[in-house]
Amino acid sequence: MSEFEGKVVAITGAGGGLGKAHALEFARRGAKVVVNDLGGSMDGSGEGDAADVVVAEIKAAGGEAIANKASVSDRAGAKSIVTDAVDAYGTIDILVNNAGILRDKSFKNMTLDEWDLVMNVHINGTAYVTHAAWPIMYAQNYGRIVCTSSGSGLWGNFGQANYASAKMAMVGLMNVLSLEGASHNVKINCLGPAAITRMTANLPGRSPMDADNPPPISAPSLITPAVLYMCSADAPSGKIFEAAGGRYSTAAMYGNDGANLGVDATYETFVENLDEITDMATSEDGVARRKRQRAV
Repeated sequence: MSEFEGKVVAITGAGGGLGKAHALEFARRGAKVVVNDLGGSMDGSGEGDAADVVVAEIKAAGGEAIANKASVSDRAGAKSIVTDAVDAYGTIDILVNNAGILRDKSFKNMTLDEWDLVMNVHINGTAYVTHAAWPIMYAQNYGRIVCTSSGSGLWGNFGQANYASAKMAMVGLMNVLSLEGASHNVKINCLGPAAITRMTANLPGRSPMDADNPPPISAPSLITPAVLYMCSADAPSGKIFEAAGGRYSTAAMYGNDGANLGVDATYETFVENLDEITDMATSEDGVARRKRQRAV
């Protein structure tokens, strides 16, 4: 029997692309899936039947699923995703925050409305749905949460200041919630995926048709194994996993020992010790660094 048999999984933005791939695989492994998708255009407007289509596909294959068409950027709508899971299946065990939109422009040409729209869907939407699921997971001493971050946030990408900022903010959210959930077996991790989907098909060098028939190396289904691991019983917490074309890796933030310049530090002494301050030979990841600092 699959370890996901009977688990209740909510996936946002699951009407296509990555979210759909995740939903189909969870359902195939016996999970009960809440398929959330506004179903509108890529700018986040309008409504459609994308969630219904995925639910129908799951049911046709013998699985269990319900549709939710709320916007994650609306607080009441975000909460309804979790409410629907509880009403239909009694609880929520796994949450995959996947919903997203794009408003790509260079920062000097980006309007603040375009900034707010992307931030509201990606980071606020992730926080809103997670906030609704958190007390349930905490009380039942079990929860798995995935935040869909991006290499754009981790490493930067021209023309995506709004998107990258929201995606990197998810890492900060993960860092805190991995600490707050540790005592109650609530684990949270970040995903950095790369695949051709409806959202990415209009990027330079791609055709919108690629979203319907992506090359095998760019298939959304190749991202799903990492998501399943992050939602498994043996999942870590506070980790970033990148996935692209069948290659999987881990990203992390590191810090070094630096230089202790004391209470008399000045700009001049800072510059004089710059080599030591920037030497990463003594670097360690954030978890190890935090433990050592607490021990001092």
